[in-house]
Amino acid sequence: MSFIVAIDGPSGAGKGTITSILAKKFNLLYLDTGATYRCITLKLLNENIDFNNIEKIKQVLEDTKIEINDKKFFLDGKDVTKEIRTKRVNENVSTVSHIPEVRVSLVNLQRKMAQGKDSILEGRDIGTNVFPNANVKIYLDASIDERVKRRVKQNKEQNIDISEEDVRKNIEERDYNDLHSTVAPLKKAEDAIYVDSSKTNIKQTVKIISKIIKKEKHKYDMIEDSYNMWKETPLKIIARNVLKFIFVILYKIVFIPKNINKKNLYSNKDEGVIVCANHISYMDATGIVMQNKRKVRFVAKSELFTNPVLHHWAHIFDIIPVKRGEGDLKSVKLCFKTLKNKEALGIFPEGTIDGLKKHTDLKNGAAYMAYKAKVKVIPVGIKGNFKPFRRVIFNYGEPIDVSKFKTDDPNWIENATDYIMDQIIKLSK
Repeated sequence: MSFIVAIDGPSGAGKGTITSILAKKFNLLYLDTGATYRCITLKLLNENIDFNNIEKIKQVLEDTKIEINDKKFFLDGKDVTKEIRTKRVNENVSTVSHIPEVRVSLVNLQRKMAQGKDSILEGRDIGTNVFPNANVKIYLDASIDERVKRRVKQNKEQNIDISEEDVRKNIEERDYNDLHSTVAPLKKAEDAIYVDSSKTNIKQTVKIISKIIKKEKHKYDMIEDSYNMWKETPLKIIARNVLKFIFVILYKIVFIPKNINKKNLYSNKDEGVIVCANHISYMDATGIVMQNKRKVRFVAKSELFTNPVLHHWAHIFDIIPVKRGEGDLKSVKLCFKTLKNKEALGIFPEGTIDGLKKHTDLKNGAAYMAYKAKVKVIPVGIKGNFKPFRRVIFNYGEPIDVSKFKTDDPNWIENATDYIMDQIIKLSK
């Protein structure tokens, strides 16, 4: 995985300048996504291709090679850094960028350019479309007057002869097209941080955004570190046993737990197993882990690992992080390694607390991994509300062999997951 910073905003808000500075400051790959659209626009203009001729445009997209190297932009091997900023490109880039086929092709290109690299990208739909899971999302804005002023100054510095009136007209038209586009329109992502640079200079704006990036980069580094499991040293084992001893005492006092048929967890002690339970509290996984001599490694959302204390405890108990909403291959590999080592892996099919009540879709991961690793699933029904001094019951069910669901039915894995959840619900009543 890589650390991605997405900066969106209207034309002339200072995205390019700010992004370039931040890239150097945080050693990030800088991708000016707007320049990729300018490159395609330039090629279409040079080859006199009608913007309505979609078949021709598709061919151009297939035959075009765009590269970015040291702030220079190369179109089919030719340096076009200055040419893509000319008046005729400025007047047509907005139209070209709204062609669906162009958008799809260049979004794929941008993702490939940033793949596996800590990157910072700027554009109009980076945080909403190109990288919706970006670690940092900024919506950089400025008033129309300020943006016109900046663009005029920029053009003079680059010896581009465009009047202030034309600059304003171009920006206003660009704003309208971007905001009303049917293809990836300009808008602030729900989780983006709004930054208005109308009354701040470059240095001040960089300082504001730098604080945001530093905070999120620290979280990102903590999450990435959580995948690097600590070695099973004598000191780690002692720390885990001491914490378990303390937690078990506190757990028994506060929640008065009762365990039913716990022997089922040990029926396959010479094999890996997957423990699946209903998820009703942050304390339910803790109860299963602390009350069993058999080591149970639960999968937990990666956000928990940004807390220094939880981060440390997670390493001691070998908790496996997972980035929800992503294809987290590192997490999957750790899960399979756990099962290969004949350990118990804990997974909540609901995916989140009270998932059934929230009507969220069940997660098929447990059934899939049980089938692939050829291990059984131990359903656990948990009953209680985890309020102090109210009994909580942990009811362990008979092992489930998901391989019996493997048929020609393409929905067999969903059927297996439903069965597992049905058993959990029965055990929790």
